[in-house]
Amino acid sequence: MTTEPPRDPTKPPAEPPDETSPATDDARDPNRKGMAEAPQPFLADDELTSGVVISTQADDPKEIGVSVIKNVIKTIGTSPGVYRMLNAAGDVLYVGKAKNLKNRVTSYTHPDRLSIRIARVVAATASMDVVTTRTEAEALLLENNLIKKLKPRYNVLLRDDKSFPYILITGDTEWPRITKYRGAQNQPGEYFGPFASAGAVNHTLATLERAFPLRSCSDSVFSTRTRPCLQYQIKRCTAPCVGRIDKPAYEAIVGQARRFLNGRSHDIQKALSADMTVAAEALDYEGAAILRDRIRALSQIQSRQDIHIQGLGEADVMAVHVDGGQCCIQVFFFRAGQNLGNRSYFPSQTANLSPEDILEAFVGQFYAGHPPPRLILTSHKLPGAELMAEALAIKADRKVAIGMPERGNKRKLIEHALANAAQALARRMAESATQRKLLEGVGEIFGLDGTPERIEVYDNSHISGTNAIGAMIVAGPDGLMKNAWRKFTIRSVLPTGHTENSQGGDDYAMMREVLTRRFARALKEDPERNKGQWPDLVLIDGGAGQLKIACEVFADLGVTDVALVGVAKGPDRNAGRERFFMPGREPFSLEMQDPVLYFLQRLRDEAHRFAIGGHRAKRSAAIGKSQLDEIAGIGATRKRALLHHFGSARGVAEAGLPDLESVQGISKAVAKKIYDHFHSGT
Repeated sequence: MTTEPPRDPTKPPAEPPDETSPATDDARDPNRKGMAEAPQPFLADDELTSGVVISTQADDPKEIGVSVIKNVIKTIGTSPGVYRMLNAAGDVLYVGKAKNLKNRVTSYTHPDRLSIRIARVVAATASMDVVTTRTEAEALLLENNLIKKLKPRYNVLLRDDKSFPYILITGDTEWPRITKYRGAQNQPGEYFGPFASAGAVNHTLATLERAFPLRSCSDSVFSTRTRPCLQYQIKRCTAPCVGRIDKPAYEAIVGQARRFLNGRSHDIQKALSADMTVAAEALDYEGAAILRDRIRALSQIQSRQDIHIQGLGEADVMAVHVDGGQCCIQVFFFRAGQNLGNRSYFPSQTANLSPEDILEAFVGQFYAGHPPPRLILTSHKLPGAELMAEALAIKADRKVAIGMPERGNKRKLIEHALANAAQALARRMAESATQRKLLEGVGEIFGLDGTPERIEVYDNSHISGTNAIGAMIVAGPDGLMKNAWRKFTIRSVLPTGHTENSQGGDDYAMMREVLTRRFARALKEDPERNKGQWPDLVLIDGGAGQLKIACEVFADLGVTDVALVGVAKGPDRNAGRERFFMPGREPFSLEMQDPVLYFLQRLRDEAHRFAIGGHRAKRSAAIGKSQLDEIAGIGATRKRALLHHFGSARGVAEAGLPDLESVQGISKAVAKKIYDHFHSGT
């Protein structure tokens, strides 16, 4: 047994679940091996009282886990804390929290009493990492943060880390603007949300602009306007940029927008109705018509609130539906009494877990990355609801309530969310079944040993070799795996016209570079091929020539167990008449109506789109560059001075040495360097 000294408490963890927390097979600690570190935003340095790593060696692999755990028991106390179970390679298998660490860890010394999933964790455990905390609530926060960062294999895993969009009324300008905002809330102003999607925000903003005509333009555009823009013409802005409204009147509209977004829409409507009546009695019919249109816009927003519970205020509604070993969690967002949309989540590693345990793990991880509302309504009673509420209250610095309504309007909300969860899971399972059938068809057509779990598709994009980009997309049983997609900046192939033994615009050389870089790295980082990063099938956009290059690369690297297929467009480049090339097999085509052909076409087209997008982005960035950028020692200041003096980069190139020396800020040495750069070949 070896015991390592306590770890630096400034470097630890992140998030919690108990026997129910997230995971992925390929998740690995990004910081180190053996001892997983993760940022710990909710606990101060002095709140982590100890950290210990225990490992052991045993002759019988089956006894390693139990031996490790028994050794850990000798060194830990009965305080609350978080433990991490690691395998021999140092990968985190499981993260858990405990009110009493000694009692919880002791329970793992009896594998026969554990679930199959946790028994597997114990059997694979080669070391443990333990961190104590002052309270169980702090342990829960720490556990959830760790799970979110480390993604242990045997925890329930929430895969969606996308941030939610908000509506922001800025507070750092004289004339506040209303805009969509996503990211850290560090810009001065008031935030309203979260909204379930960008589409929900855009739709709400479009309607709000009709009801509250505030500026939405950026500060730079606002400061340079000399006449009203189109937004003013269509009555969606009051044009404060050119003085079409005074400050008090504009501030009044800002105040109305704030009150509306805070849930006081009926008060705003009454006030606008009264103002409209006054304007009409004063024969100001144009002003009355403007107020009438604003009232109609408010009515439109309210009429779309198909779910509205009086007095609900700020709440999230969560419902879980489990079927066929899979689950869906539906989340509805309510703020200021308004429904801001809903989103579906599909956590992994949920087989054989109860809905209550799945939902509890989800809640902990979900609010590790998002601010909790004042009320959380759930479809099932969380086993540790009180502890979870206490932990979220610590995070939010205010009271957070968690409840499972059994009757009334709030129960109707839960039932509505449950129905949506069931429908979303049914759609996902249908899509998965279709995807699996297509993958099976791919395996049969190309004579693979089984159904491919990972397909990689490669394509290049360039114009005569310039701004060349290689692209790789990945697809699997769950569809397109966009987090695995990669772009490669081509380094070895020069543009057409260069003479340094380069093949200008050579697609073959580009494909060779991309495949070499991709699989050389795979051999280095995953030689055992157990991290799920190796493809079963590689599709190359091209015919026999491109396939030959791919075969040569694989031969050079010693890769013999990955199938290669070239996909060439048919005669006249017609879709549906593609020809497929495989080593040792005659080229062949598929039936025009074959679903597998459509599937392969979509993959190829997606790779082509991805490559073109990368090429265009690189080309756009290059447009703003100048020949002066290629000269070492010419920064922004000197570049600006040269352009102001000569008018253009061509003028600099044609200038004589004395002319260059006369530019302010350009020394004789720098002038000589510039002159030599443009005249070295003459």
